[in-house]
Amino acid sequence: MGELFKSLKPQTPGQEEMQIALSNKKYEIVGLFGPTGSGKSLFSLLYGVDAVLSGEYRRFVISRPVVDVTTGRELSMVELGEMYYDVASNYMGDVLSGYIEVEKIKELIKQGRIVIADTHYLRGRTFDDSIIFLDDVHSVSVESAVELITRIGRNSRLIVAGDPVFQREHGSKDSASLLREVLLGEESARVVDLGLKDIVRPGARRGVKLILETKLRTRKLKDSEKMIIDATKIRAPDAEVITAVEFIDEKKSVGLKTETLPDALIVVKEGYIGRLIGKGGERITAVESDTGLKLRAVELTLDLKPLVRSIHPIGWIHKHIIDADFAGPDLLVKVSSDAYPAFVGQKGSHVRFIDAVMRRLMGVGVRVIEVEAPKERRGEERKSGK
Repeated sequence: MGELFKSLKPQTPGQEEMQIALSNKKYEIVGLFGPTGSGKSLFSLLYGVDAVLSGEYRRFVISRPVVDVTTGRELSMVELGEMYYDVASNYMGDVLSGYIEVEKIKELIKQGRIVIADTHYLRGRTFDDSIIFLDDVHSVSVESAVELITRIGRNSRLIVAGDPVFQREHGSKDSASLLREVLLGEESARVVDLGLKDIVRPGARRGVKLILETKLRTRKLKDSEKMIIDATKIRAPDAEVITAVEFIDEKKSVGLKTETLPDALIVVKEGYIGRLIGKGGERITAVESDTGLKLRAVELTLDLKPLVRSIHPIGWIHKHIIDADFAGPDLLVKVSSDAYPAFVGQKGSHVRFIDAVMRRLMGVGVRVIEVEAPKERRGEERKSGK
């Protein structure tokens, strides 16, 4: 690997894992899945360009869908003509700005060392001695993605990048999610999951937060949830409520009868929870009286731990949640080993409940793994007796 890719310094553990996976040639296919701004395109493009410049591979083949944002329709090179290639070269120039000059990219394209391949016209082609990069896989059909995999020739590698959470319809399964599942079972493939904590691009964190808020605001509501929101508009008109999720049926389905668990959760914009609750709790108490439901509230931030603990049946569990972030199409919760059984619940009842609520709220499932708590946290837990 050349010096250009080595000069790229990972800023998060996820980016470090991504760099290691791309550098290891034993992986014929590398899948990078996560939100915008986490470096998927930057790392992949810089690796591919560097591999060509260093002579490690003969060609760098880029296949990226060009999508009309107003209609959601993928456009082909037949429709766009030369504009198709202009869009592709400008995209590379924007991503690689500061690492390589745009004129150098255009020169490599002219020489045929960088090849722009339309996802619509891959059948019958074979790419030997090449790095192949399929970006924004969530915007192409599964058939097109699989077709590109079959195009891998001798001494070639494929990099696939996509967003299985924020760039898909609520609750649906897109190409990125399906392709990720396929690659997880391949010995010669490596899947790297990137989360919210891996977003480093300026402005991307704010953009992702707005996308998440939009998804919550546009989700289909039950009548009871509409009633909650209507009541908050009267009792707390300045609270900036995003959505409400009622989960009485979910509690019953897993046999949860704990007194500490509410009937519904109200999600508000960051900084507005005090306006919903009121100085002495009088506002949310009035909403509870109007709706006949026991309520809890949480602010929407990119730290998802408060959201998880707000709907967990055990109050003290928040001390043991190490992390909560997206991993592929799911929300992955890391819990300290000591509290793992309590978090999961009898026969997995607690996890099944949280999974059901999160699927309705965000359209994502929940997975839980146990990890060793940091030393400072273990000390705090011993003092608290938990």
